Amino acid sequence: MLGQEQQTPAKDVSEVILNEEDDEHDAKECVLQRYFLQEWNKLKSLLDDIVVNGCVSDPSAVNKIRSILEKYQEQGQLLEPYLESIIVPLMSIVRLKTIELGVISDEILDIIKPLCIIIYSLVTVCGYKAVIKFFPHQVSDLELAVSLLEKCHHTTTTTSLRQESTGEMEAKCVILLWLSILVLVPFDISTVDTSIANSNFVGGTEPSPLVLRILGFSKDYLSNAGPMRSIAGLLLSRLLTRPDMPKAFTSFIEWAHEILSSVTDDAVDHLQLLGVVGALAAIFKAGGRNFLLDLVPVVWNDTLILIKSNAATRSPLLRKFLVKLTQRIGLTCLPHRSPSWRYVGKSRSLGENISVSENITDKHDRCGHYPNVDSWNSNQNASCMQEDDMDVPETVEEIIEVLLSGLRDTDTVVRWSAAKGLGRITSRLTSELADEVLSSVLELFSPVEGDGSWHGGCLALAELARRGLLLPSSLPKVVPFIIKALHYDIRRGPHSVGSHVRDAAAYVCWAFGRAYYHSDMKDILEQLAPHLLMVACYDREVNCRRAAAAAFQENVGRQGSYPNGIDIVNAADYFSLSSRVNSYLNVAACIARYEGYLNPFVEELLFNKICHWDRGLRELAAAALCALVKYKPEYFATTVLERLIPCSLSTDLCMRHGATIAVGQLVLAVHQCDHVLSTDKQKAVAGIVPAIEKARLYRGKGGEIMRSAVSQFIRCISLSHVFVPEKTKRSLLDTLNENLRHPNAQIQTAAVEALKHFVPAYLVWVDDGGANGITSKYLELLSDPNAAARRGSALALGVLPPEFLATRWRDVLLKLCSSCAIEDNPDDRDAEARVNAVRGLVSVCETLSKTMKPSVSLSLEDYRALYLLIKNEVMQALFKALDDYCVDNRGDVGSWVREAAMDGLEKCSYILCERESVGFPTKMPGVENTALLESEVSENDHSHSLFDASLATSLIGGLLKQAVEKIDKLRETAGKILQRILSNERILVPCIPYREKLEEIVRNEVDVKWGVPTFSYPRFLQLLQFSCYSKFLISGLVISVGGLQDSLRKASLTALLEYLQDPKNDKSEGRSREYMLASDLLWVLQHYRRRDRVIIPALKTIEILFSKKVFLQMEEVAMIVLVYSAMAKMHGGTNPTDVEGRLMAEARQKLAELCEALAPKDILSSTAVKAVIEDLGLNNRLKDQRLGFHPPKMSIAERLLLTKRKAHTAEFFPGVLDSLAIELKGSKDFSKLYAGISILGYIAAMLDPLNTLAFRQLLTFLGHRYPKIRKAAADQVYLVLLQSGNLVAEDKMGKALEILYETCWDGDLEEAKHQRSQLYEIAGLETRVLMTSSRESDKNNDKRATADENASYSSLVGSSGF
Repeated sequence: MLGQEQQTPAKDVSEVILNEEDDEHDAKECVLQRYFLQEWNKLKSLLDDIVVNGCVSDPSAVNKIRSILEKYQEQGQLLEPYLESIIVPLMSIVRLKTIELGVISDEILDIIKPLCIIIYSLVTVCGYKAVIKFFPHQVSDLELAVSLLEKCHHTTTTTSLRQESTGEMEAKCVILLWLSILVLVPFDISTVDTSIANSNFVGGTEPSPLVLRILGFSKDYLSNAGPMRSIAGLLLSRLLTRPDMPKAFTSFIEWAHEILSSVTDDAVDHLQLLGVVGALAAIFKAGGRNFLLDLVPVVWNDTLILIKSNAATRSPLLRKFLVKLTQRIGLTCLPHRSPSWRYVGKSRSLGENISVSENITDKHDRCGHYPNVDSWNSNQNASCMQEDDMDVPETVEEIIEVLLSGLRDTDTVVRWSAAKGLGRITSRLTSELADEVLSSVLELFSPVEGDGSWHGGCLALAELARRGLLLPSSLPKVVPFIIKALHYDIRRGPHSVGSHVRDAAAYVCWAFGRAYYHSDMKDILEQLAPHLLMVACYDREVNCRRAAAAAFQENVGRQGSYPNGIDIVNAADYFSLSSRVNSYLNVAACIARYEGYLNPFVEELLFNKICHWDRGLRELAAAALCALVKYKPEYFATTVLERLIPCSLSTDLCMRHGATIAVGQLVLAVHQCDHVLSTDKQKAVAGIVPAIEKARLYRGKGGEIMRSAVSQFIRCISLSHVFVPEKTKRSLLDTLNENLRHPNAQIQTAAVEALKHFVPAYLVWVDDGGANGITSKYLELLSDPNAAARRGSALALGVLPPEFLATRWRDVLLKLCSSCAIEDNPDDRDAEARVNAVRGLVSVCETLSKTMKPSVSLSLEDYRALYLLIKNEVMQALFKALDDYCVDNRGDVGSWVREAAMDGLEKCSYILCERESVGFPTKMPGVENTALLESEVSENDHSHSLFDASLATSLIGGLLKQAVEKIDKLRETAGKILQRILSNERILVPCIPYREKLEEIVRNEVDVKWGVPTFSYPRFLQLLQFSCYSKFLISGLVISVGGLQDSLRKASLTALLEYLQDPKNDKSEGRSREYMLASDLLWVLQHYRRRDRVIIPALKTIEILFSKKVFLQMEEVAMIVLVYSAMAKMHGGTNPTDVEGRLMAEARQKLAELCEALAPKDILSSTAVKAVIEDLGLNNRLKDQRLGFHPPKMSIAERLLLTKRKAHTAEFFPGVLDSLAIELKGSKDFSKLYAGISILGYIAAMLDPLNTLAFRQLLTFLGHRYPKIRKAAADQVYLVLLQSGNLVAEDKMGKALEILYETCWDGDLEEAKHQRSQLYEIAGLETRVLMTSSRESDKNNDKRATADENASYSSLVGSSGF
């Protein structure tokens, strides 16, 4: 009764579980439909249009449908619920249209091809087996499909792109699949062949004409390189294995025998060979054993010969097909049987597994032990002894040997096929023969075998386990090989192989979890679990880590309760193992806290990872070892250290490097756990570096790696305060000094980091005068000819403690300041040395400002002098470093210096501002009297401010310049530093001009993309309106506008033009935007004279601005004069209102538009212009006013504005011409010459007072030594003459243009010079005078008389003396 009462709930539970499974399945369908609903609605609407129209009316609909379907390439099950509703209507259209139009019609292919593209997309996503179930299969469709395929077969069109597919290939594939269903009709095919009536078909065993047609094009497709080859093999396998096809089958086998016997190296023959072997494999899979048994000798003989041929050696795909054919032949030779000795594994149903598990639990409760499933299988096997008496043909033995050889193949696809074949054949063997197969598989795990054999062996074991052919009694001898495979890693040169073996070994463990019950896997899982977790945490490859974790999860989930299994699975999940660092340091440390895992993890790190060939992995393994110290500090301080210390002198580079790093980090980790090493251990640790140097392990291969490791080791023991003898201290210091001089940057960085902790730990408290000696040595090295020595010494000075800087801080700062500057000798220039000097300088400033206070040893005057030195010397040195634009074969290496300088400027500004905010102390601690009175200090503080407006302007301006240059990283850095300076709440940086505007532009927001040009340029260029920042911005902006990067040039130029066109920026500090821009550009040309890095992009920028008509011309000046005169009359001398300002702007715009269509003399007379100019007070000679009104005199500010506009025109263009004369003289840079010639063309064509000088300079380039330059200059001269009529007399214009047009300027130089001389004569210029100054040109142009003084505004204003 008790048993019945206990069994009833179990039954109810299983029913509930099954019901829950149904509910879960329904819920899954709902989820799939919900996620696919949006895509399905769109897809359904497109399909409905096709069904309604009976064809694809819109070709783009096919691409839309295909793009939707191909999204689910790896999730084809999402489409399976919708296959019927997609395929049935489309195939119905194919069938009905074929019947309606007939196969003869050419229109039928145009209709079915788009439909077949859609259907074949489903085949590629879901597989052909899921799709062909919904194809129509009426008997009458057989002939229809054959005729349709024949029409497609004889129609050939080609396309170059997959997106432009015409559907020919898809149509053939779909019809072949359709035929593979139709040939299964349960009638003799000859009875449905209507062509028999018109042929000489005699019946019997002869194939009907319809069959011959199918065989014909199927054989053709076997030679195809596309997917039609495999589908044709499928079709042949279903057709030829029909009972009514003996003659056709025999004929095909004979044809296949001929193909297999005549192997050549021809590519077409190779494709045909692949198709025939694949078709035979499909036939042996689909055909019955009795039907195929007689053919085995012939086919196997051909297969065996082909396996040994050169064709198979060269083609992995052919070897794969041969292995598939081999296993199918083997299955044909063996009768189908389900051996009773096979292990009965778990069911796929969760409910059945739970009910079985509960029954086993009940029996365990009653009997006290789990049932032995293996013994039950053995009893069953004893009752079926007759199965052990089966005879195995010799062919099967050969087949098994071939499959075992396939497990050793070099290609994975062949090994995988061989493993599956071996599993299938073993399932039909007796238990004794299966044991022999297992023994042969285990021989693949020999050390002399390659990685392919190990991988194939793992795949074979997994197949045997999945099929229940690997009995639990065999697991003890299998598991050791699996454990070895989990750690398989063979070094080959600079890399290793074995990741695929470890992945396959994890797959074997995964298969074990699914195949066996907990009673059979309990002991096995205890052996495998630590190794699986080692791989999951410490494997180098992410796929192996995830595979091992999945195998462990499968075993935990299916093998019942396992100690801490769920917690470990949650820790080592798919995503947490994606990062190697996270796996080593976090996941492994989390798992190691559970019992039974710490020691295996330590052993894995010590034996396999500390000595790994990958340097990064060795360093990570050392860190992972330290992460485990917290669980057993004593164990690591004794046992682990004892094993690692001797390894630091190993002959193997990888071992000694990993051991050296591991020892140092272990000592530090033990110290952090408050565990003190014994005296002997400290002595042994302190002697590692001297022993390495004594063994001369810095020399030869790996010397650099060991130097870096030793520096890391010294850093760790310094932090751990390990006792080091005095002699050893000096030796370690010498080691660090040698590493500081090393040219390798990583070694220098490690040495500096070690020195930072070594000096305070071992040298600060030694009062032997060594501090000054160390500081002096590093100062001397700053002038060393060796660039590497300068790099290391600069960084070393930056990490020295304040005790070493107390007496010589002034010398250190000044020497570092001078080291930041570009070296005078080009051969001594080193960007890394300057970068390190900047960083060392900033570090010294931080150290001194934080630690040095006024005391007896440091007077108040010295304390003040320190900050004044930072202000006057350090800050200026950093500002100069912002102008470091040195380049070498690596590119703009000066950008490294500029980036470091920006960071240093920010830190030094904080130092000065913080001291400025609190002021200087007036009394030194411990000193009663001071020489400096408080009033004197206050007065001195006031007269010597640490951070004034000039410094703030230079700081912000320098950052703004970098923020608009061409390097994204520097723009990002400059923007972030500006953001931090303006939003710093702890330290206020004072005296920043226009701070409110800056804070409006550079807002304190998170994740601002300052490196994006379209974001940063429009914001920063708003500051061009402020003269204190405009020169900085322009000097950086021209690099971007005139640079080579197209996207950056477009973004920066667009931002500049938008700024110039924005009416909000019409007046900036009382000056026009164009005036400020011109002045700044002229300053750039003069400030960076003969520095092509800036001059060339600046000239390009000016050329672009000329092309955009940015600069004010003389005509525009006169126009502004008129508008201002009218507005002066309107407001009577008072300041104009906002409305009047807008009216004035509108009047100027309308007047400009009017002047484009009319000549000036058509609008007003010259006397009117003279009156307006005199009213403005710009020409006192004009007394006659004839406009009819007398406006009041303008204010001084307004007169100054107009005077500046005039100065702008009078100064900018002559200045540009003067700069061009200097820059272009003797230049060999083509881009510079092209830009200069273009600018000369613009000036010569647009400006009357200066056009003669520009034209004269332009003519000189017609005799340039470079042909391309002569050609470019001739083009510009030609355009200038067409646009300007006052350079050459009208009667001589035709002659000048003819010379320019007909002369070959890129030909003979003497001929070009001769033609240039003629142009000089035509223009009335003296040949010997090639260039004159702009002032002389102005004087000459003022004296020239014009034919019509009203021809232009420039002539009007010029004649008026403006």
